[in-house]
Amino acid sequence: MILLNPKKHNRPYADGRSREIMLKTIDFFESKGKGKLKEDDRDRVWYADFLEFVKENELFYTLLTPAGYGGEECRWDTWRNCEFNEILAFYGLHYWYTWQVSILGLGPIWMSKNDLLKKRAARQLKEGNVFAFGLSERAHGADIYSTEMTLTPCGDGTYRANGEKYYIGNGNKAEMVSTFGKMAGSGEYLFFVANYSHKQYELVKNIVNSQSYVADFILHDYPITEEEILSKGSEAWDTALNTVNVGKYNLGWASIGICTHAFYEALNHAANRRLYGIYVTDFPHVKQMFVDAYTRLTAMKLFALRTADYMRTARLEDRRYLLYNPTVKMKVTTQGEEVINLLWDIIAAKGFERDTYFEMAARDIRALPKLEGTVHVNIALILKFMANYFFNPQEYPHVPRQDCPQNDDFLFNQGPARGLGQVRFHDYKAIYDAWNLPNVHIFKEQIAVFKEFLSGATPDEAQQKDTDFLLSLGELFTLVVYGQLILENAKIYELEEDVVDQIFDFMIRDFSGFALNLYSKAASTEPQMDYFMKMIRKPAMNPDLFQRVWRGQVLALSGVYEMNP
Repeated sequence: MILLNPKKHNRPYADGRSREIMLKTIDFFESKGKGKLKEDDRDRVWYADFLEFVKENELFYTLLTPAGYGGEECRWDTWRNCEFNEILAFYGLHYWYTWQVSILGLGPIWMSKNDLLKKRAARQLKEGNVFAFGLSERAHGADIYSTEMTLTPCGDGTYRANGEKYYIGNGNKAEMVSTFGKMAGSGEYLFFVANYSHKQYELVKNIVNSQSYVADFILHDYPITEEEILSKGSEAWDTALNTVNVGKYNLGWASIGICTHAFYEALNHAANRRLYGIYVTDFPHVKQMFVDAYTRLTAMKLFALRTADYMRTARLEDRRYLLYNPTVKMKVTTQGEEVINLLWDIIAAKGFERDTYFEMAARDIRALPKLEGTVHVNIALILKFMANYFFNPQEYPHVPRQDCPQNDDFLFNQGPARGLGQVRFHDYKAIYDAWNLPNVHIFKEQIAVFKEFLSGATPDEAQQKDTDFLLSLGELFTLVVYGQLILENAKIYELEEDVVDQIFDFMIRDFSGFALNLYSKAASTEPQMDYFMKMIRKPAMNPDLFQRVWRGQVLALSGVYEMNP
């Protein structure tokens, strides 16, 4: 089964330690129980119990220490980190968040040439400590061009750091805060490490109302030596962007974990509730919403898993992951919102109840498309790859499933963070042509019209600067990429053809919706509008197939999982 079920977590692992980590983590939360989980959430209790569990079992140490800096079971293995991502988010966004921002904080360290700080980070991990990524600022957000954190030389080989960082997860506990700034005078970018416990480190406040601590901190003449500098110049700039490539992909996995738990809870409720003499799950509109939620969630996970394959096989000559990664950040997280919306429409007022997991899910799912770069930022990045994707394919060897237990060296040696327009992709048409399903065929026809539009009614210079126009254009392109990797992974996981066809039912509807949105834009020209109208299609209707998916895939999950009380 594609979806996580903690009560029957019998997935194969390449080594015993990886399996032990996942099962122990599941047991920690199931032993804690939903009641205590919700109580801590309501009272905004700092998750000291979880961090103590992490420390006792050396979880972050094993999972986040690259090979060569820790014990023999330590490695940075994106595959198993995805599993851990999903499990943490399944039980609550806050537990995932402290892990996620530790990953971001570690990025500049593991990418650095400062071996002393790398060894210090490994020791900190073994001791159970968390990490932080000091990038964002109050006035500028993630606009790192405008960072105001400044390092001033003292003339004796030391420096004084001054400035404020804002929205910094773990900033209340991290003894190594990877902090981005500029050198006074030259404006040279750099990364250095700061310690939350230093007297010149002012922890102003937690800027959110949650269990997580998202810090506003100020450095006041904070002393820095050369030994505490991670990187300078273009290396620091590249580190900032490449850390994003490693860490922000995890946002999609948070959405997957949250939606999976919410799905089980919503289905259990609806399948056992009678209204007007029938079960809620017998209403046709409820069946449709559950099938849509299930297929969207399945597609989210297929895409995120396949992206991990391309991240793990990446090299300087193959950087396809630079397209797939922001697609996870943008598309998987927004699809997560859609899944929760569908489920919430089914369970209605139940979704507000204080004792449900769903109440947390409905609140937290909104954060993920808005964290670490908003949707429009990621679409702008995705569009840089569109020309080569459609019009300049390249041959690559087939990438199989990458679940082998090895260290992902390239992620910390990605090279310069530029040249995105030169990245080439394998021909998307080959995987679409490998499927002989009605809705895949219709979706292919929509893609063909979109490609004709790009060459026959190419957006003019003004439209290419119109972010409102480009956002909808980017949504259409993203759906093509999304569908391609879903189909690739459906082959690898031998997904039932009924489910694949039903996935493309919603893909066709979504594509049509974005095409209609573009048709309605003030900037759209008459020739473009003709293309957009041709993109609007109706999925192939197959009531028997729908019923097979409903009964065999969706309703069959009723009662399969419920968290311990």
